Amino acid sequence: MAVLQRRNVAEMLITAISLAVAAVPEGLPAIVTMVLGLSVSRMVKVNTIVKRLPSVETLGCVSVVCSDKTGTLTQNRMTVTKCYTDGKICEPKRLNRRKDRYFLEGYALCNDASIRGERIGDPTELALLDMAAGFEIQRERLEESFPRTQEIAFDSERKMMTTLHRGEKENVSYTKGSPDEILERSAFLLEGGGRIPMTPEKRREIDQVIHAFTGEALRVLALGMRNPASGLKENGLTFIGFVGMADPIRPEAEDAVQEFYRAGVKTVMITGDRIDTAFAIAKELHIASEENECISGEELMEMTDEMLAEKIKKVRVFAHVSPEHKVRIVAACKKTERLLR
Repeated sequence: MAVLQRRNVAEMLITAISLAVAAVPEGLPAIVTMVLGLSVSRMVKVNTIVKRLPSVETLGCVSVVCSDKTGTLTQNRMTVTKCYTDGKICEPKRLNRRKDRYFLEGYALCNDASIRGERIGDPTELALLDMAAGFEIQRERLEESFPRTQEIAFDSERKMMTTLHRGEKENVSYTKGSPDEILERSAFLLEGGGRIPMTPEKRREIDQVIHAFTGEALRVLALGMRNPASGLKENGLTFIGFVGMADPIRPEAEDAVQEFYRAGVKTVMITGDRIDTAFAIAKELHIASEENECISGEELMEMTDEMLAEKIKKVRVFAHVSPEHKVRIVAACKKTERLLR
């Protein structure tokens, strides 16, 4: 119409801007802020903290969700369901207090949790204390006879912890952690009531049992010892055994994953557990269906950022990773999404 009336460009531009401003209600910014605030309040009720209001707007554009496993997809309520010690697999209740003394006492002593009165500590360590409590073993009471004198705390790189204890005749140290780490550092094996050399055959046999446990979605934690111990040494261990802990999946987790799928959002699971355990959980939640959709932290370390950005398009599970790996994974997801656009 303005062209037919032969109006100049400047006049048409001013008119267009005026119409645009007039068309927007004066209260719209306040309404938008109020709606975003209400959205944040609703998210707080489901234990989700939002630091900035604009973040709520961008949630509708999310195409990938990276989720931890323990406590997010699972309930983080660990229970020891299987044990391997003295060359045998058994349920915790089948252990023998005297015969399996080092197994039960080691998990109780190499532990920072407490179940005396209020339950305090990591759910994994609490599960180990519950197992020991079934045989009337309490960490605090046991430490009266074997006081802790030194320790090396657990960290995500080493994937293990070590404690040194003073006994009546000699010191003893216990090392608890990733079965791969403990097995690799073990030169001996506790079997048949004595200590025998760790042979390649025994190592393969133990590794097969570990794979069987993780294939059942169990978290595996191994235990080794040095007796007598002259200090905090983590090599030349005597392999005592390991436990398999079950962590039930959250009832709402599978529905959430499927809802993401229907919305076109990909779910990626990131965990510090072994790849077998991670894949078993991911398969149950329908996050992954094939083992080639899983990558371990060791494989991740060998990849360049460019290789990871390409590989991540098909990966659904990252297992046995450290906190540093998680930063790389998220960065690769962001880079890939920009490329896909």
